[in-house]
This record gives sequence, structure tokens and C-alpha cells, in this order.
Amino acid sequence: MTATDPICHMQVDESTALNATVDDQTWYFCSQGCRDKFLAQHSENAASAEKECHHEEHQHEPHQHEPQQPELKLEPAASCCHHDTGGHEHHGHQKKTPEHVPAGTIYSCPMHPEIEQVGPGSCPICGMDLEPIMPQQEETPEEIAEYEMMARRFWGGLALGLPVFLLAMLPMLGVPVHQWIPENVAGWLQFLLSTPVVLWAGWPLYQRAYRSILSMNLNMFTLIGIGTGTAYIYSVIALLAPGIFPESFRRNGTVELYFEATVVITVLVLLGQMLELRARKRTNSAIKELLALAPPTAHLVVDGEERDIPLEEVEAGNLLRVRPGEKVPVDGTVEEGKSLIDESMITGEPVPVSKEQGADVIGGTVNQTGSFLMKAQKVGGETLLSQIIQMVSNAQRSRAPIQRVVDSVAAVFVPVVLGTAVITFLLWSWLGPEPRLAYALINAVAVLIIACPCALGLATPMSIMVGVGRGAKQGILIKNAEVLETLQKVDTVVVDKTGTLTEGQPRLTECVPAGERSENDLLQWAAAVEQHSEHPLSQAVVQAAKERDLKLDEVQDFDSVTGAGVKGSVQNQPVLIGSAAFLQEQSVTIDDALMSQANDLREQGQGVIFVAIDGAFAGFLSVSDPIKETTAPAIQKLHDLGLSVVMVTGDNEKTAQAVARQLNIDDVEAGVKPQDKYEKVKALRAKGHKVAMAGDGINDAPALAEADVGIAMGTGTDVAIESAEVTLVKGDLRGVVDAIDLSRLVMRNIHQNLIFAFGYNALGIPVAAGILVPFLGIHALLSPMIAAAAMSFSSISVISNALRLRTQK
Repeated sequence: MTATDPICHMQVDESTALNATVDDQTWYFCSQGCRDKFLAQHSENAASAEKECHHEEHQHEPHQHEPQQPELKLEPAASCCHHDTGGHEHHGHQKKTPEHVPAGTIYSCPMHPEIEQVGPGSCPICGMDLEPIMPQQEETPEEIAEYEMMARRFWGGLALGLPVFLLAMLPMLGVPVHQWIPENVAGWLQFLLSTPVVLWAGWPLYQRAYRSILSMNLNMFTLIGIGTGTAYIYSVIALLAPGIFPESFRRNGTVELYFEATVVITVLVLLGQMLELRARKRTNSAIKELLALAPPTAHLVVDGEERDIPLEEVEAGNLLRVRPGEKVPVDGTVEEGKSLIDESMITGEPVPVSKEQGADVIGGTVNQTGSFLMKAQKVGGETLLSQIIQMVSNAQRSRAPIQRVVDSVAAVFVPVVLGTAVITFLLWSWLGPEPRLAYALINAVAVLIIACPCALGLATPMSIMVGVGRGAKQGILIKNAEVLETLQKVDTVVVDKTGTLTEGQPRLTECVPAGERSENDLLQWAAAVEQHSEHPLSQAVVQAAKERDLKLDEVQDFDSVTGAGVKGSVQNQPVLIGSAAFLQEQSVTIDDALMSQANDLREQGQGVIFVAIDGAFAGFLSVSDPIKETTAPAIQKLHDLGLSVVMVTGDNEKTAQAVARQLNIDDVEAGVKPQDKYEKVKALRAKGHKVAMAGDGINDAPALAEADVGIAMGTGTDVAIESAEVTLVKGDLRGVVDAIDLSRLVMRNIHQNLIFAFGYNALGIPVAAGILVPFLGIHALLSPMIAAAAMSFSSISVISNALRLRTQK
């Protein structure tokens, strides 16, 4: 028995549909959303439940927000979410969630990521099969079954349709088929063979067409369903009751049949769907490779005994054994032992990293030589690998601004095509040669078939999915698709110096005391205060003191002055450490000879820290932060891409200019406080520049947020994934080059796809309508079968072009 959903008016099966009893009457619903809306209209108690359902409509779980009403009765069928799209309620085609997929798995449409539902189905807008938001590591039985089902329908349709095609086409080629098989018998054979092709092989296509018309989300399946359905029904009537057709439908006194067009179009569309299913799975290869990095089990150590447990059972604080050749299960620290770890799958660096007690290790990396014990710190979704996978997955489903243009076109495309098909029919029936109405029908069908907008819809999301995935494999994490579009327009790159251009691990190179103080005395006083600062230069001073085995006294009243220096009391004497200006503001006079010496070191690119003890100048310390070997080639490549590079640093002018000269940097802003970096970026944008800011993602947060694209430079578990639009896992300026290259590659690929898709429809529709006939004659007509082949080829071409991004240089 079927019933009508009172909200969306869809027909539902009472045996599997959700239902609710109100006022002793049972109502049936296609989805949880419709049921909740219905109950909200009949009960004040249900209003809060409906509000919660709407608030979480893209993350809705079946039966999650059921009103607590005793009369409510629910069937156990899985339900789908509802989505507010264009003012209509849309519902994905219902299927039960397969047993191998975790309960509550959310499926989404690659072309319309706003469509989400629990369990598999088809998109209510475009009709495409939905995919899990988080792909499975291996192809699931559901995916395999779906492909095999489509393949069975294709091969079955081909086997049945080939004789139909031959019976219709061979006589046109001069083969005397009708001498062996009478024409009326051939017609009935075509009917008997083509009917299962339409009603069985092509049934999924007609289901999607029916749902698209019911919900008024007209799509490619609408056009296919109307086109092939019209040809089939016309042929059946022509076979059963040819006498009802006027002369304008007859050729040589006979009403022609178009069973062959119906079956060939159906089979070609099924072939396209089958190939598309296979190709679309490859776009998720990057996430599947990342998922494969995590081992399925971990070796838990409790009281000296080891036992294997599933990875999902590992908890923070667990001791885990990692043997040679095994993958590190989760993020943590080495507790005992040492080894070399291959972190290339996360950072892209091929050289193994030495790990000893206290060192951080990343889940998914490969232990090479030694065995070690580690303490789990981040597990489950908190691990770096999990965050990367989640970020890549979210980015792949996001939409680039260029997609809005496509959406605007798609919104009117199908109605325009339907109108074009009607006009084609009318013009041919009025102006065409005899049999006019037969030509009118077949040309209208050709217009419907060739105009399928699938290629147009696939053009942008396929390129984004592949491009974002490739970026992840190279250690470039893109937050969303909009970033790719913005990044390719960038003309200025703003970079910090320490840790971005340099190693970020400065070392003390000079210790110059004033007066009668010794080097160790100056270093000991300075390091005592600096041990409370986290600045890289401060850590270099402390490290040098430790290397000389100097004892560091306790500090009172420690204070850090942003962008200037630090101060505190040691042995009840005030100590000031920082820039020359910082000391001079505190009325400290710096010796001219030592200032000149300090300036010489600045000219060489070294950082200078001035020290005052008890109000008197005590000397200075010089710290050098080596420039990364990769920085100069990376800046040259940025210049080759047509970008200017601006260095914004808190270092003094002389040191900054020395580094800029070495690296051929275009512009330098020195002595800049963290808050002033924001103003510099804002000023560049005010001048019309498109700015990318590369920083550590934490101290540079305001500037990163103000830039058109913020690029967080990080390494290993310190990467700040949420701090910027782009995160470079390697923390290397070459990643900025690669990110900009990738964005340009992806956007070029999208433009190629859109040009092809728009061009295909712009040329195909007029040709199918018969625009060439006045110039080339009746033979210039485009057969609906050729139109179907071209339509399928267009979608496959767009996907194939997107897949080129996986290997393009």
C-alpha cells in the first residue's frame, strides 16, 4: 500500500515509511524532516524538536529528535534528512544503511555538498549517487555492489539492445533484413527486446527523472527520462495503433519506430554512469591513502606485558610498544628507547628523523630501526593524521566562488532546454520536410539528450576534490575551495623572518661584556632572566649558558614587553634585556664603541640583544639564526611566478636589510611589533594587492586573518591546522611556492572543464535542433543515439581532465 506524505506530497510505501498517529489518524512520511514538520504543526510540544532538527539539518541522525509523545509510532526504516534548497523540501532516495558502514554515516553529493543524509541514496537535486562524507579506506561492499548493479544493467541492456539496433539500422545500410524477417515481425521483436531495456536496465534513470519532476529539481535525468520515454511510448503506440497517426508522421506510408534510439540512449547513459562511478572513486584516492597510514592495532604495555588492541581502543596516557618496521599508532612522546622515524608521508621530507626519550612522534609515521616505548597523548580524532583527513575531507566538499556562476546557469538550464526542445518540435512540425512530425519528434528528443548538464555540474567539484587531495599528499592542507581561487590571484607574499626564512633555531655567536665584566658573568645574568621567555633568541641565550654549565639564579618580577624585551630582578638587582631603544627608554646609556661593534654584527644579519644590570649598560649578546638552505631558491621561484616578497620582522633594520640582501627580497619592514604586522598587511591590501601572509599561525594570527590568504608554517604535531586557510606541514617556504602553483593548476583545470562543458552545450544543442540542415541538408541531423554518446563522453572527459591533476607537474 502507498500513501502520500502530507508535507512534500511524495508517494511512500506504508510498510517501510515513518509514520505518526495524530487524532486517531495515521500519517506516513518519506523522511524524519517531514514527520517533524508535520508534528510541529499539530502540537506545541513538538515545536522545540522541529527547531532542533532544522538547526542540525546537515548532521541529522534518524530518530534523534523525536518528540516525546505516546501516540507516535515509528517504523524501523532508515530515514533521510530534509534540506532547504530553493524553498522546497528535497529528499534523497531512500536506502537502508549497509551493515558494514558505521551507524549514522552521513552521505553527501559531490556536486551539491549541502545535500546530506544518513545512509546512501541519490541526490534530490542532480540525481547523482551520494557518497560517504568520510570515504572508507577500502572500497566498500555497497560501492562494489552499486557498480556491479550498474554494470549488470549495462551489459544486459547491451545484449538485448544490440539486436534492436541491428534490426533498425541494417535495412538503412542496404542489408535485406526484411527479406528474412517481415517488417511487422521485426517491429514486434524490437518491442519485446527493448521493453526490458527500458523497464529494467534503465529503471534507475526513470526513477531519478520521476523524483526530479516531483520535487521540481529538474536535472540531467529529467531530460533523459523525458527524451527516451517519449521515443519509447511513441514507438509502442505506433506499433499497436499506427492508424491513429496522420500522414505527417509517415514515411512511405509507414509510421517509423524509434525503439533503437531508446535502447541505444539508455545503454550509453548506463555506460557513462558506470564509467563515472569508477572514475569518481579515484578522486578520493588521497584520503584513502591517508586513512591507510594508521595501523589497525597497537601494542599496549601494561605492567611489562604486551597485548594487541584495536586502534580505536587506545586512550591518552597508554604505554605503547612500537617495533621496527611498524607504524606509530597515535601521537605521543618517546618514553624509552630510540629510533629513526620516516615522517615523509606527513611532512614530505625523505630523511628519517632521529627520536630519543622525550621526542614527539606522529601517528601514521613509520618506525625504521629501533624498538621504543611511547606514551599516547592524542588519540582518535585529536591526532594530527585525523585532523588532516578531516580537513581534506571538508575542503573537498567545499565550493569555490566560481561555482556560483555554474549554479546560476544550472538553475535555468534545464527549463531553457525543455523550452528549446518544444520550440524545435514546433518549428520542425511547421517548416520541416515530410514526415514533418516524425522529424520534429526525433530532433526534440536529440535536443533533450545532448543537453544533459552533468558535465557542467561536475566541472568544478571534481577538480577541487583531486586538487585538494594532491595538496594533502604534498603537505599542503587547504581549508576550503575558496582559498584555491583566491590564492591563484595573489601578487604579494608577506613573510616573517624567524622560523620562516631562517631555521628558527638561533645560536649565540658573540658575548661582548662592557667594563670589567667577564663573558660568563654577562651570559649568566642574561640567561637567568631569559629562561622565563619563550622567544627563540631567548632560548639561544639559555642554551649557551647550559652548554657552559653556568648556574642560573632565580628571578623575581619577570615581565615581557612585547616587541621590546624582558626584565626582572636577579639577586635583588634589576636586569633589562632587549633592543637598544628599550634600554634607552629606561635611561640606560650604551657605550658608543660597543654600539658600533653591535651595528657591524647587524650588518652581517645577526641579532643583537643589549643587557643592563642595576641601571648600567653591561654589554650585548649576538645571536645568529641561519637562513634555511631552501629559502633562497623558494624566493627565486616566487619571483619567477610574478610575485613580490615582503619581509615583516621584529628584528632591527640592519639585521633585516642584511637578510633581505642575501635573499633578494623586494621590500622590508623591520622593528615591527606583532600587532603592526596586521597594519602592514592591511595597508598592502588597501593599495589593491592580493596578499598571502606566511607565518607561524599563532603569533601572527591577526596578520594571517587580515591577509587574503593566511598560510600557517608548522612542522609535525606543532602545526596549527585551524589558524590559517592554508597549513604547510613541512614549515618550508617551498610549500608556499607549491601551494600557489597548485592553486593555479586547479583553477586552470576548472576553467578548462567549464569551457568544455559550456562549449559542448553551446554547440551541441543548436546542432541537435537542426541548425545545420539549411546549409548541409537533411543528413546534417544529429541522431539521438549520437547525442547520447556525446553526452556521456562529455561527463567522462571532464572527470578525466580533473584526474590529470594527480600527476601534472
